[in-house]
Amino acid sequence: MGFKPKGKNVVETFDYYLKRFKEKINAGKRNTSTLTRLTISKAKFSKYIKNEFHLSDIPLTQLKLANASAYCHFLETKEKLSTNTAMKHVKNLKHVIRFAIEHGWLESDPLMAFKCTYQDPDRERLTMEELNTIYEKEISISRVAEVRDVFIFSCYTGFAFIDAFDLTRDNLIIGIDGEKWLSKSRNKTETPETLPLLPIALEIVEKYKNHPYCVANNKLLPVNSNQRYNAYLKEIADLCEIKKNLTTHTARHTFATTVTLENDVPIETVSQMLGHKSLRTTQIYAKITQKKMSNNMKDLKLKLSTINTPPQILKAN
Repeated sequence: MGFKPKGKNVVETFDYYLKRFKEKINAGKRNTSTLTRLTISKAKFSKYIKNEFHLSDIPLTQLKLANASAYCHFLETKEKLSTNTAMKHVKNLKHVIRFAIEHGWLESDPLMAFKCTYQDPDRERLTMEELNTIYEKEISISRVAEVRDVFIFSCYTGFAFIDAFDLTRDNLIIGIDGEKWLSKSRNKTETPETLPLLPIALEIVEKYKNHPYCVANNKLLPVNSNQRYNAYLKEIADLCEIKKNLTTHTARHTFATTVTLENDVPIETVSQMLGHKSLRTTQIYAKITQKKMSNNMKDLKLKLSTINTPPQILKAN
């Protein structure tokens, strides 16, 4: 007998996939931030189905390879999403299709041949001079000063806003060297992120250990809302006369390049501290900067000058 699909639809399968994902959250195996992104993906695909087929759902068996490209085009043109964001939604759809195959609702993957390709974004980072300017700036408004401190903490740890928000005193541990470390699984990937605390990051943790919010909620930092975080960061940039866009991503990129790689921390170590699953991800985050290239060449020149005797350059008569 041939394969007989169970007659499931795509959005219907998406709903069941989300239901199972919620069960994993309740079991402590997944996190809510990932569920939020998957729920958005379902909503985007539902809009595509309505736009493309004028239906609320379509059978799994009706999904073709061409739909992947059409869906991506819809996201970029109708939804005004970047190529990378559109690809992430297509990738989530591919997860749902594989889920359907595992449950016997579909014989083969119609989207298998579609490869999600990502553009390498221009990742903004701060220089050490800019970082010090923000760190040393006198800020009289306590809430803005707290956001500044959380941002600086992220620049010296690589923790994203959501991860800094979730940090509790239980995440502060004594490492193998007897010093204070942070250990936590990243919300985005569930990958462990463990690193020793640099002096400035430790100073910020100590500063807020008796803060009422931190004490009441067993938190390391006074991060209680993302609602105004980015607005305060823009205000801080204006106060410091920095033209760059300060975001949680800027802080993470600054840690990867300015704080670590430019100070000769091996990329393998940086990758582990950032909680990356592969070194390739870190290589995308941390391009070699001109400053790093210049320093490397200076070191090379010094080494060569002590090893080699420069050849005599004869001038023509």
